[in-house]
Amino acid sequence: MTTATLPQPAPFTRDDYTARMRRVVRDAAGAGLSGVIVTPGPDLVWLTGYQPTAITERLTMLILSTDREPTLVVPALERPDAESAEGAGALSMIDWTDGSDPYPVAGDLLTSDGRFGISDSAWAMHVLGLQRTRPATSYQALSECMPMMRAVKDANELARLSLAAEAADATYGEIVQLRFAGRLETEVAADLARLLRQFGHEQVDFTVVGSGPNGANPHHEAGERVIQAGDAVVLDFGGLRYGYGSDTTRTVVVGEPSAEVQEVHDIVRTAQQAGFEAVRPGVPCQQIDRVAREVITKAGYGEQFIHRTGHGIGVTTHEPPYMVEGEERLLEPGMCFSIEPGIYLAGRFGVRIEDIVTVTESAGRRLNNTDHRIRVVE
Repeated sequence: MTTATLPQPAPFTRDDYTARMRRVVRDAAGAGLSGVIVTPGPDLVWLTGYQPTAITERLTMLILSTDREPTLVVPALERPDAESAEGAGALSMIDWTDGSDPYPVAGDLLTSDGRFGISDSAWAMHVLGLQRTRPATSYQALSECMPMMRAVKDANELARLSLAAEAADATYGEIVQLRFAGRLETEVAADLARLLRQFGHEQVDFTVVGSGPNGANPHHEAGERVIQAGDAVVLDFGGLRYGYGSDTTRTVVVGEPSAEVQEVHDIVRTAQQAGFEAVRPGVPCQQIDRVAREVITKAGYGEQFIHRTGHGIGVTTHEPPYMVEGEERLLEPGMCFSIEPGIYLAGRFGVRIEDIVTVTESAGRRLNNTDHRIRVVE
């Protein structure tokens, strides 16, 4: 089985990275910021295509501001790798050598009394180093001041997310053909990881296999429990393909489901469908959570739905926007996120159904398309 139904995505170009950096500078100004400081991690990859081979204590920073061209500060020994990144031609580069103080180098690129958004993952030692060099500057986490920076995907990003979802669907199509009864959760998890790679994932991020009572833990790590006849088994798996994430969940049953498992699964399936049908531009993110949660609450299981309904996805498998009460930002075409309601009965079993969805000009479109009906496995 292959996943060749969708064309391979085109490489990102210098123009793509230039447009992203310009948009971030514009949005930063609109947020009242002097600029944005990006350290190694998903934001740097998204903005430049550069991912250091190792995240070390050496300072690497991309500085974006309205008063100068984009500039990447890098250790001299890592400059050749940085210069080979796809977006390197869209920025200037300044290096520093071991034994020297890199913070004045970076500090010279900052407005002396500016307010900057900075990557959530920036090391404290680097923030403190900048403050020591530029004591009048201030910093705010990008997740607070510019949380939607990567939220709206362009056509090429959507193509990559679609390919990742297609590979996850193919993985599900294969895993349900294998035997579950009498095997360890870890063995099924290994099969999921193998299949994700077989269908094109370069990175596997998680393979949740929650059988029986373990399924009542939404983030259960696959363990040494032997899967038994009659078990409901939550399968939640994903990773990166072409640099963009997949994440899907289905709940299968070993043998015919009990009446209770079937009932709970039907409720979750109805809730997931309600959340999907609520997707359209202009709807607050929290509304997706509300409509899915209402179905489960009315069925009497509100206290057993213990997490938000969804999360954004892109160059990471969890990112803004979040489908959760209190998130009033409006959905826009190009946003991509999960819809994954669940019911978790402690000590007994759990059920979750999850698809990745994108917002179109008028509604929502599923990127995952495997059957939502309960699947019986051996």
